[in-house]
Amino acid sequence: MSKLINLRTFKEFFESSTGGGILLFVCVILALIIANSPAGDSLLAFLATKIGFENQSIHLNYTIKQWIDDGLMAIFFLLVGLEIKRELVEGELASPKKAALPIFAAFGGALLPAAIYAIFNYNTETHHGWGIPMATDIAFALAVISLLDKRVPASLKVFLAALAIVDDLLAIIVIAIFYSSELHYTYLLYAGGIFAFQIVLNKLGVKNILAYVIPGVFMWYFIHHSGIHATIAGVLTAMSLPTTTDDKQSPLEKLEHILAKPVNFIIIPIFAFVNTAIVLNTDMIGGLTSSMGLGIITGLIIGKSAGILFTCWLCVKSGISSLPEGAGWKHMFGVGLLGGIGFTMSIFVAMLSFSDAQHIEEAKLTILVASCLAGLFGYFYLLSLSKKNN
Repeated sequence: MSKLINLRTFKEFFESSTGGGILLFVCVILALIIANSPAGDSLLAFLATKIGFENQSIHLNYTIKQWIDDGLMAIFFLLVGLEIKRELVEGELASPKKAALPIFAAFGGALLPAAIYAIFNYNTETHHGWGIPMATDIAFALAVISLLDKRVPASLKVFLAALAIVDDLLAIIVIAIFYSSELHYTYLLYAGGIFAFQIVLNKLGVKNILAYVIPGVFMWYFIHHSGIHATIAGVLTAMSLPTTTDDKQSPLEKLEHILAKPVNFIIIPIFAFVNTAIVLNTDMIGGLTSSMGLGIITGLIIGKSAGILFTCWLCVKSGISSLPEGAGWKHMFGVGLLGGIGFTMSIFVAMLSFSDAQHIEEAKLTILVASCLAGLFGYFYLLSLSKKNN
């Protein structure tokens, strides 16, 4: 009987909207504990182990961490892209007026934090890190808002997902232009050709999912070698998959259903574990109050929320767009706070911004602190808002 209850509890956990979020935060805490324990060196050495193969024409030999960051996360971006496209075709973002809001909000939420960082770090050796506070971490931000479940309007999750993916795409463009040492345009041309081929398949009415996914794998390879972050291949593949406005299950919805559980309960937790395995030391504490640290913390916590809220206000007041269904301005401020969770892409940009190892480690700790604060502020603010409305 107890075994049956345990199995039922286990099943309910994996079917709940908060299960993935809980698992994600457990992995973050576990990674920090292990990384700062006697087993930390072994963990980091394992993540640095290279697997794969290479020859004169093919290079697929990367560390385990690189395979997770660039490979598994491309699948996550594929799922997010599928969700966004479905909403664009038949959901909350189906009208241009609704779709405009998260797009403009993403721009406002990226530009203001970058400007704040630039002001704090003007004429300093860390000035090149202005791109660090620009991006919102999709996985962590959605995990936090999913913990709120029905206590916030469902449209807020769609808005936050759309904002975060546009935000990350902006960050990818910034990386490609300002933080990439060399772009290989031949590989970009190959990737563009594959994407065009996927679009043609869509127009011809091809419904076989593998007809899109297999070319997407090759596109991932070419984008990865082009010097641009490879996860964009997942987004482009998602945008090429066909869907419909009726109740009949489309190839897009079928693939979305297939990927949902593996992504939420395997891929995102693994990614969180690997990227929060940060070795903490006392020398890193000073980075929190340095010009770099203040630029990151202020940019993510204040710049993000202010940029998103102000841009949304401009869009609504000018008639360009309208607020998500069931949401008010207080909700939008809470979502703006969650937008300050910049963990993944922020750490990635930090590693590209500085050559000094101490600056990189200080930036990682500051990003972790700022993202945790933004997540906590956003979660408890929205939670208190729901209690007041009940």
